[in-house]
Amino acid sequence: MSEFGIGQSAKRVEDARFLTGAGRYVDDISLGRQAYAFILRSPHASADITSIDTAKAGVAPGVLLVLTGKDAEEDGLGGIPCTQMKGDGGWLPGHATHQPVLTCNTVRHVGERVALVIAETLDQAKDAAELIEITYAPLPFTLSARDAGAADAPQVWQDAAGNICFETQMGDGAAVEKALSEAHYVQKLSLHNQRIAAVPIEPRATLGAFERGRFTLYTSCQKPHTVRQVLANAVFRRAETDFHVICPDVGGGFGLRGTVYPEDALVLWAAQKIGRPVKWTGERADGFTGDTHARDQMDVGEMAFDADGRITGFKAALTTNLGAYLSVSALVSTLRAAVNLSNVYAIPAIRVSARAVFSHTMPSGPYRGAGLPEAVHLVERLIDEAASNLGLGTAEIRRRNLIAPAAMPYKTALQYTYDSCRFEEVLDQSLAGAGYDGFSERRKVSEANGKLRGIGLGFYLVAITSFSERMEMRIDASGRATVLAGTFSYGQGHETVYAQMVSEWLGLPLDHVRVVQGDTDVVAFGRGSFGSRSMTMGGSALKSAADEVIEKGKKIAAHLMEASAGDVSFENGKFSVSGTDKSRSLAEVAAAAFTPVGLPPGSGAGLEASAVFEGPFNFPNGCHIAEVEIDPNTGTVEIANYTAIDEIGVAINPKLAEGQIHGGVVQGLGQALFEAVRFDEASGQLLSGSLMDYAVPRAADVPRIETQLMSAPTGSNPLGVKGAGENGSLAAPPAIINAILDAIRPLGVKKMEMPATPERIWRAIKGASGVAK
Repeated sequence: MSEFGIGQSAKRVEDARFLTGAGRYVDDISLGRQAYAFILRSPHASADITSIDTAKAGVAPGVLLVLTGKDAEEDGLGGIPCTQMKGDGGWLPGHATHQPVLTCNTVRHVGERVALVIAETLDQAKDAAELIEITYAPLPFTLSARDAGAADAPQVWQDAAGNICFETQMGDGAAVEKALSEAHYVQKLSLHNQRIAAVPIEPRATLGAFERGRFTLYTSCQKPHTVRQVLANAVFRRAETDFHVICPDVGGGFGLRGTVYPEDALVLWAAQKIGRPVKWTGERADGFTGDTHARDQMDVGEMAFDADGRITGFKAALTTNLGAYLSVSALVSTLRAAVNLSNVYAIPAIRVSARAVFSHTMPSGPYRGAGLPEAVHLVERLIDEAASNLGLGTAEIRRRNLIAPAAMPYKTALQYTYDSCRFEEVLDQSLAGAGYDGFSERRKVSEANGKLRGIGLGFYLVAITSFSERMEMRIDASGRATVLAGTFSYGQGHETVYAQMVSEWLGLPLDHVRVVQGDTDVVAFGRGSFGSRSMTMGGSALKSAADEVIEKGKKIAAHLMEASAGDVSFENGKFSVSGTDKSRSLAEVAAAAFTPVGLPPGSGAGLEASAVFEGPFNFPNGCHIAEVEIDPNTGTVEIANYTAIDEIGVAINPKLAEGQIHGGVVQGLGQALFEAVRFDEASGQLLSGSLMDYAVPRAADVPRIETQLMSAPTGSNPLGVKGAGENGSLAAPPAIINAILDAIRPLGVKKMEMPATPERIWRAIKGASGVAK
């Protein structure tokens, strides 16, 4: 094993520049003669635009250009599609939308983009926007998935009957109905996975230029080639070669940066018109009204149990609120939730109905986990409720239903086939790590101090997104490596882990490996990073590229050492001839690879390779246990202990993997206890449009997270690696909510929705039958 190779907790090589303020984000970039953009947004959830007058704004000081939706239509700009839909590059039937870069006649959500002002300074652009005169005719609106499905609900799109965008069913309905009818007990539960916002530390920003007939876009995204593809094919209807997309450092992605936003197109369009670069930098309010939201799924489940507490069938109905327009990957969350409902359990029959509906709210899209947290939360909450009603322990009911190792490979009742999972071992380690057997004594101590104490489990399984990925490796004449990554790091530490891989395979020090990403003129193609797939798909493609580099090097080394290529081996950065003391370093062979003469035919020029990996799904999994203490007088929750056991296959860098788990847990904690996007039912206005109104976890809210990584290497890729990026966000919400209910259920509380705020908990306690009135 290399000193800095696979399995080592090497320090992040990228952190030096981040911690010293040397990171380079979009807003740090300024181009010559740069102008500034401001976007005027709709104050209405639904309205017709009866008139718009930009004359005063157009002559305001410093103003260079004012554009409206009518200008976009006249210039032939298209809208932003959902690339999952038929006709827009996808395969799903349903009602497709094309989000306009500026709306023309009708606004469909608060914050929709209505006009664009370009000026010499941002303040001048803001001042001019106030001079635009718009007359709106407000219309009825619908804000929630439940209301959108009502018979008399206002229609977001007139040809989308019932506000339905897409619906599907899967699984054996007859088998499930039989299981429900014959069950010893049926647990029913309805819950709402509330709408939330990603709130990355860096707001979105985008900078566009047009020069010599070609567009250049600097943007804060996580899928640069997707941005180029959508802008070229859907919005501007020009060749992709006319677009150069550059994504520098990005301060958090979490899924919201995986779509394409109107601002990306607007700055390019404006730059083309005025012949100068144009920058738009979002403020926090722009993020809440203009970025995609997430979750917002209504779930109804019925789970059948036999007399021994084993699950015999499961029926679920999922309804997702998509907002007014489909984002590029709008239906990912609905579909991932539907196919992941077996979780870690041996459920013989599952039937799921999934529906996605429109509403007069901001578009929604993937957010860390993208459908998997919704599925896991429903399953884990159902199992806890059933345990209570059947008189079983929450650990015991799970143990009885876990898929056994002997059943691997295990085909679920829906789509997936699990290959290498040891669920009962995960459960045992989590119970031991959490001190589960000693909980009753800790509860007594809390009760003596006037507090309520509860413990909850969150067992999860992730199906990583298995879309193919391309990676490229180049060795220069000095023997140093450059990795051209099709994935994209926005905080995960790819510069470190890819360097560790190359160090392992080629024997190079970490500082002899350079990672390049996010530039569509340099990286031939890539899908970016999402769905916990970077190490599986990108890492495996990089392994194939490294293997090819070594094979090419063997041929050149054999020529240099006058040997047969079959007799040459490579280890620790050296090519050697078996049975001799002859050897050549990687640097020597790389230098020879660039020699214009003297090499055998077919050696090529240089030492490089590219590869694509197209492997199947893999299934990281784990069990998290939360222990909470509640003050019944205020409803305040303290997470007293949090234990996370995560089985992720081979950990390339255990420290970074644990960091990913921690980040997911904190975002899951935020959803469980604090976060919710809220609207005023009467006006449709966003009530949580700033960090004064939208609560995110603070350092004091986060407990010490005891983590332990388990390894059951998968055979589905050459590294044996599984994903780690989304895991914590799946486990934390059910673990915390189950713990809260365990604490207050003895008082008669039967239900707790997210976020479990102090007020909500206090009201539940005061309203429960177990509390004296």
